[in-house]
Amino acid sequence: MKISIFGTGYVGLVTGACLADVGHDVLCMDVDRNKIERLENGQIPIYEPGLEAIVSHNVEAGRLRFSTDTEAAVQHGVLQFIAVGTPPDEDGSADLQYVTAVARAIGQYMNEYKVIVDKSTVPVGTGDLVQAAARAALDARGLELDFDVVSNPEFLKEGAAVDDFMKPDRIVVGAESERPKELLREVYYPFNRNHDRMIFMDRRSAELTKYAANAMLATKISFMNEIANLAERLGADVEAVRRGIGSDPRIGYHFIYPGCGYGGSCFPKDVTALSRTARDCDYESRLLNAVEAVNAAQKHVLFDKLSHYFQGDLAGKTVALWGLAFKPNTDDMREASSRTLMEDLWKAGARVQAFDPEAMEETQRIYPDEDKLQLCGTKEQALKGADALVICTEWKEFRSPDFNAIKTALSEPVIFDGRNLYEPSILARYGLVYYAIGRGRNQFQAAV
Repeated sequence: MKISIFGTGYVGLVTGACLADVGHDVLCMDVDRNKIERLENGQIPIYEPGLEAIVSHNVEAGRLRFSTDTEAAVQHGVLQFIAVGTPPDEDGSADLQYVTAVARAIGQYMNEYKVIVDKSTVPVGTGDLVQAAARAALDARGLELDFDVVSNPEFLKEGAAVDDFMKPDRIVVGAESERPKELLREVYYPFNRNHDRMIFMDRRSAELTKYAANAMLATKISFMNEIANLAERLGADVEAVRRGIGSDPRIGYHFIYPGCGYGGSCFPKDVTALSRTARDCDYESRLLNAVEAVNAAQKHVLFDKLSHYFQGDLAGKTVALWGLAFKPNTDDMREASSRTLMEDLWKAGARVQAFDPEAMEETQRIYPDEDKLQLCGTKEQALKGADALVICTEWKEFRSPDFNAIKTALSEPVIFDGRNLYEPSILARYGLVYYAIGRGRNQFQAAV
């Protein structure tokens, strides 16, 4: 099937590459000429495990192409996937200008039946706006052409997006008629051979499903961070609590790991947008507001522990920082906890020596002129001459380090772990002072 995808960012590129990999003829369109030229030269603009290989393979096979030609993209596919960004507006709502711009372009250039597929994460009711925008463009041309608008939200985890697309838990499709449903069944048939993963519903319910899923996961994280903060004050170990509640199948172990706050392109933006949607409906989403507030506060916890340990005087101190990306297996630093920590440290007069396996270039892009930041080539280099080590991202290579080397390199034998990677009793044997998240009363004493 011929498929057009508008937007070659995280969602669009993964979607296009994976659909091409099962045999579809995919044309990815983007207005960013530089990005298209890079893709045509085999340069992938994001880090995502497995994506470079799958893009390269399908480009060579002729099933995946890139273009800046909007008209060509509209003419190419019966299915028109919209996968452009929906950044937060000033009031926290999703900015839909790019989504509606694509819808107008489709209406401007289409000459036969099309299915417009909202793949971007969009507020409830966006399908109506897309339909109106495309219809207005057709009316301006004096044409009466049939088309359908469906919602097909993505459920991709950064760092595992290719696997998530190829082996989906569910494929949600919100449609108002049968014709687009049959076309989407055909598109996704290769992903349904084991069992039918497709869930059909109305368009608005599909749009809400995406927001509800991310808000639920964010809620679990903020809840566990609340429990971790309480555990510190009560002298309990949140890791024991986590195992105790996770064994209940009604709760499970997923997304109940406490830490220094969630980040990324989805959870912060989507929780804020859903809360804004609630306000627009004259409903106060007290739980969503609390989830946001807890997460915002949690991003300052590591700084508070550092500040207390050094008796409020961080001026002139050097902090080694392991992990800059908001999570492992990505270079994405949007809303990353590391950014909050570094900015707090710089305001306090401290320097940062940082290392991340993938996010160094992105960090340099965000902070090109920060003289209190030194990006180091290895995690060991980041330790040299530092007064403390802080961990913000749970990369695998941080999980079993040489603790003797850490103690030797640091001027103060102290680790502040925002992801609870280590067992406190083991670090005590190495003579390291260890502050994690919710691992007992001494953790609380480091932050009061």
